[in-house]
Amino acid sequence: MSDYRKYLRNQTLPGMSEMETDMMRQLPLPPMEKPIPEGATTFPLVDPEACARLNPAFFQLLETRVSRRRFPTQSLTQDELSALLWATQGVRGTLRNGLVTDRTVPSGGGMHPFETYLAIRRTEDLQPGLYRYVATRHRLLKVGEEPPEPEKQLGRVCNGQMFVDQAPVVFVWAVRPYRTEYRYGDDSLKDLLISVGHICQNLYMACEAIGLGTCAILAYQQTGLDQYFGLDGNDEIPLYLAPVGHVEAEA
Repeated sequence: MSDYRKYLRNQTLPGMSEMETDMMRQLPLPPMEKPIPEGATTFPLVDPEACARLNPAFFQLLETRVSRRRFPTQSLTQDELSALLWATQGVRGTLRNGLVTDRTVPSGGGMHPFETYLAIRRTEDLQPGLYRYVATRHRLLKVGEEPPEPEKQLGRVCNGQMFVDQAPVVFVWAVRPYRTEYRYGDDSLKDLLISVGHICQNLYMACEAIGLGTCAILAYQQTGLDQYFGLDGNDEIPLYLAPVGHVEAEA
C-alpha cells in the first residue's frame, strides 16, 4: 500500500507566512465559477425563498450558518455538549454482527475511522482537560490536561488563531486510517477527506440549531497538534478542528 497518509498531514511550519502561494505572488484570482459558453441556454429555477417553504426551520439554518470566531465566557451545558457529540458521531446502532456502526453521519462502508477529541475548558460539571468521545457508549474519557505553557496554547498551534483559546470547547477529529484502509486500501484517501467534511458540517448545523457557533480550522502545525493530544501522527492523525461556544451578542 502506498504512503498516501502523507497527504493527511499538514506541513509543520512556524506560520503560514513561510508558504508561498499564488495569492502571495499577487497572481490573478481564478474565476468564481466556470464561465457559461457563448450562446448557451440557461434555465431559471425556483427562488430559494420559495423553496424554504418546504421546511422553514432547516432552510433558516442554511441561511444563518456562518463561521463564528468570537465567543463569550459562558460555559457550555451538558445538554449542549452531548447534543453536539451525538450530532457529529452519534451511534444509532450496529451492523454486520456488531463490526460496524450506523451513525448520524455517513462513512464509506460504515467504517467510521474518526475519533473525536475535545479540549474542554468551560463545560458544566466537567473538569477542564483533554477528553475523547467514546461514541459506542456515548461517554467521555479523560485523556490528559491542556499544556499550561502559553507558547503551547492551542491557538498558537493553529498558526496564531488565538480565538481558538476563547472557546469553552474545541472539537478535534483524528483519523485512524487503517480502519478504512482495511476495506478500501489505496482508495481510502478520498473517503477519509469526504467523511471528515460530513462530520464538521453536522457540527455547524447542530450549533446553529441550538444557538451556538463554530469555525472549522485546517491551518495548524501538524506536529504541534499531534503532541497536544498525544497522538503518533501516523496510525492516528488529527485532521480537522473546530472551536465551539455561545454566540457573542451583537453590539
